Amino acid sequence: MATMGRKRKNDTLGLDPKKHARLTLKHGAFYYIHKDDRGWERLGTDLREAKSKAEHYNDAGGRFGTMAYWLDEFILSCEKRVGLSKAQRGLAKRTYDDYKENVEPLKLFFGAMLPSQVEPHHIGNYLDLGAIQERPVRANREKSCLSAAFTWMLRQPDAGIKLNPCAGVKRNPESKRERYVEDWEYEAVYNETSKSVRMLMALVYRTLQRPEDIITWTPKNLISKKEKGITKRILRVKQNKTGAIVDIEISPEIDVILKEIWGPSGLPFVGMPLIHTRKGKGYVYSGLTSMLNRDRARVKLEETFGFYDIKGKGATDMWLSGVPLEQIQVLCGHESVTTTEIYVKCRWRGTVLANQVQMGSTAG
Repeated sequence: MATMGRKRKNDTLGLDPKKHARLTLKHGAFYYIHKDDRGWERLGTDLREAKSKAEHYNDAGGRFGTMAYWLDEFILSCEKRVGLSKAQRGLAKRTYDDYKENVEPLKLFFGAMLPSQVEPHHIGNYLDLGAIQERPVRANREKSCLSAAFTWMLRQPDAGIKLNPCAGVKRNPESKRERYVEDWEYEAVYNETSKSVRMLMALVYRTLQRPEDIITWTPKNLISKKEKGITKRILRVKQNKTGAIVDIEISPEIDVILKEIWGPSGLPFVGMPLIHTRKGKGYVYSGLTSMLNRDRARVKLEETFGFYDIKGKGATDMWLSGVPLEQIQVLCGHESVTTTEIYVKCRWRGTVLANQVQMGSTAG
C-alpha cells in the first residue's frame, strides 16, 4: 500500500494558492519572494500580517491603483521608515501605529476610488459623516493621516495625482468633552440596546480603555498571574495609543460581563473577539457607534453621549468613590496625574454649598 507523502509545511497555515502566492515560511519567519530585484522580503512572524501583505502584493482582490491599494502601500512605506533618523525621513513608532489604525476607516470610505478621483468635497463629506457619527475628532485625525498619504503619493509617479485634495479643507471644530453621563441615562440606553453595544458599554465603564482597543480583545487577553504567592485572573491589554501594557485584575463586575458575553456555551474560540457578531466576527468601531446612536435616539435623551463619554463617566465615578488618581491615570493611559485630575473634575457637576462665612456687619 502506498503511503501518503508528508503534508507541506505551508499547507497547514491555510495559505490560499492565489491570495498568498510567493509567501513562504523559513526559519520561523515569513518571507515574500518578489519577482523583481527586491528579492526576498522578510514579513515578520505574525501569520495574519504576512497574509495581509502577501494579498496586497498579489493583488488578489483586483485593487491595484485604487485608494485601498495606495493606502496599503503608504502603510508599508511608513513601516520601513520606523526607527530611521530624521535625515532619512524616519517615523516614530507611535505615528506609524496611528496611521495603521486610521487607514482602515479611510479604506472603507475611499477604497474603491482612484486617487485622482478624490476631491476636496469628498474629504469634507468624510468629516461631516464623522461629525454625524459623533466622532468628529477621530475623523480629524483620520483626515490628517489621509493628507500624509496623499503627500506621499505625490512622490509616486504611478499614483497619478498632482495635488493634495486635503489641502484647504477645514477640520471639524474641536472642544474638550466635558459630558458626564448620569446613571439613569446610562441605564436607559443599556436596557434598550443590543448585547454587543451593552457589553462594550460595560467594558469601557469598568476598564476605562479605549473602545477601539476593546473590540480587538480576544480570550488571549485573559491570563493568570501570580503576585506575592496569590494567583490572579488578569485582563492584559495593550493601549494602542500609548503602547503601554496594562494588567487589569478581573473584578467580580468584569467577571459578570465576561459570563454574559460567553453565555451558556462557555469560552469562545481563541481568536474570536470578546465583542463579536452572531457569526463570531469582529465589529468595525464606527458600526458600534452607529448602533449606540440609534438606540440612544430611541430613548429620547436630551443630550447625546458616546463610548468615550462612558469612559469619562467611569473615571469620574472612580474618583468620586475615593479611588486614587494614580490608579485612574494608569487605566486611562494619561501621561500625568494632573491630566487625570483635569479629566475627571471637568465632568463633575455635583451641588456645592455657597460661601457661608460671616464677614462682620456687611455680610449678606
